[in-house]
Amino acid sequence: MTHDVFNQVPPHAGHDVSADPALVEGLRRASADWALGELRGLGTLAGSPRAQEWGRLANDNPPVLRTHDPYGHRVDEVEFHPAWHDLMAVAVEHGLHAAPWAAARPGAHVARAAKFYVWSQVEAGHGCPISMTYASVAALRHSPALAAEWEPLLESRSYDFGLRPASAKRGVLAGMAMTEKQGGSDVRANTTTAEPLADGTYALTGHKWFNSAPMCDVFLVLAQAPGGLSCFLLPRVLPDGTRNAMRIMRLKDKLGNRSNASAEVEYDRAIAHLVGEEGRGVRTIIEMVNMTRLDCVIGSAAGMRLGVTRATHHAAHRTAFGRPLIDHPLMRNVLADLTVESEAATAVMLRLAEATDNAIRGVTTESALRRTALAAAKYWVCKRAPAHAAESLECLGGNGYVEESQMPRLFRESPLNGIWEGSGNVAALDLLRSIVKEPDNLDAFFGEVDQAKGADVHLDTAVREAKDSLADPATLEYRARHVAERLALVLQASLLVRYSPAPIADAFCASRLGPGRSLAYGNLPSGVDSGAIIERAGVKIA
Repeated sequence: MTHDVFNQVPPHAGHDVSADPALVEGLRRASADWALGELRGLGTLAGSPRAQEWGRLANDNPPVLRTHDPYGHRVDEVEFHPAWHDLMAVAVEHGLHAAPWAAARPGAHVARAAKFYVWSQVEAGHGCPISMTYASVAALRHSPALAAEWEPLLESRSYDFGLRPASAKRGVLAGMAMTEKQGGSDVRANTTTAEPLADGTYALTGHKWFNSAPMCDVFLVLAQAPGGLSCFLLPRVLPDGTRNAMRIMRLKDKLGNRSNASAEVEYDRAIAHLVGEEGRGVRTIIEMVNMTRLDCVIGSAAGMRLGVTRATHHAAHRTAFGRPLIDHPLMRNVLADLTVESEAATAVMLRLAEATDNAIRGVTTESALRRTALAAAKYWVCKRAPAHAAESLECLGGNGYVEESQMPRLFRESPLNGIWEGSGNVAALDLLRSIVKEPDNLDAFFGEVDQAKGADVHLDTAVREAKDSLADPATLEYRARHVAERLALVLQASLLVRYSPAPIADAFCASRLGPGRSLAYGNLPSGVDSGAIIERAGVKIA
């Protein structure tokens, strides 16, 4: 009898991950409901035991660097567990890496964001090369000839792993190398040099402290050309089949994101092609950075959704003190609070994807909104993710602290998006630059927020306070994080007030903007309809 198993939670598998009301409603608002059929198929696969096992195996079996073959030849190859390739094949097949560029239909970037959000909940690490490839096209279009050569392969839905010339592959993936050991976010301090060659290419020599996804086929790289810091396209394999002189020195031993390879690399006169103009490297690559920042927000929102569904699933099936956990008022408060945060993150990531669609179509107000809102959301949503993951884990108690629950993996992954493509300070300061240098960006931002004017007293007060906080330019940089937080919160609140059920919107505005706001989850004010909020997360309660 000591081995009888009871009051344990059944596996969280066999469900449709895309069955997320906030997600589905957001697609319909953005005219992307044409993607719902494919999204449901992907969501069903994402919730299946098979896909979840892929995620576990890919995380438990990190990539391995092979610098040399058995005979001493330099190969610089990264080996992955088969489960990684399964995850990648599904992502590429569903166009998570480049579909909006291949078919620019209404809502294309929103549809892609939704699929990335759903599939990232299986395993987040493999999203790095998928995101890099998606973002690379935006930068590559600064050089139409290079774009014409590489885009068809980047947009291909065939996952074709292995180092071969691009002409011998059915599809390719892209990585990025910007930061160096002495510079980090200060990329203008880079020392990698780019020497012009007679045939119009450049020879790159130097090192990169972080090379995202070194197993990819081609990379966007920043290096110092005669005309200043410039952007280059660097293939791993040259057209004649020889390996380019890109040496992988070691793979990073990371806190999370274990399934994905991140590396230190050195170039020894590696051949590369100029993208854009010499001396305008940051300006050329910034759109790639913005696209990956969007994916940082999507990834954090996906992690929050995963945390909510795991926590509510556990609470619905676990009994404590004579009744299901989910029937205890304080647990309901916590679960409802986590759900509210998750929906706010989902709403803002979908709006940013919609603004991306519109900006690419040339809608100037949407481009201006995106410039400010993306920086604020990158700061705040990614900053909220670790605390959200920790609270979701705690809902499972000791079981959540055990690797078998997969909650430790979620927790270790949660800080990454706050660091990737600019940590908190970088994002907050970028927000300030966007509103100081281009005041129209701020007008577009408040034009969006003011669409909810008069709907909630807490929101109206918070918007006035946010506008007032910008009135003292002398202390603006010191207060940059506060400004970013308040702008992100009023944007999220305005979206929830306009589009989400009243219990969600009311709870968010009262707890995040009202006078009784608290720093910890589980402090929603009395009178909040926690039952309706938790049901929004997909759990039916009596």
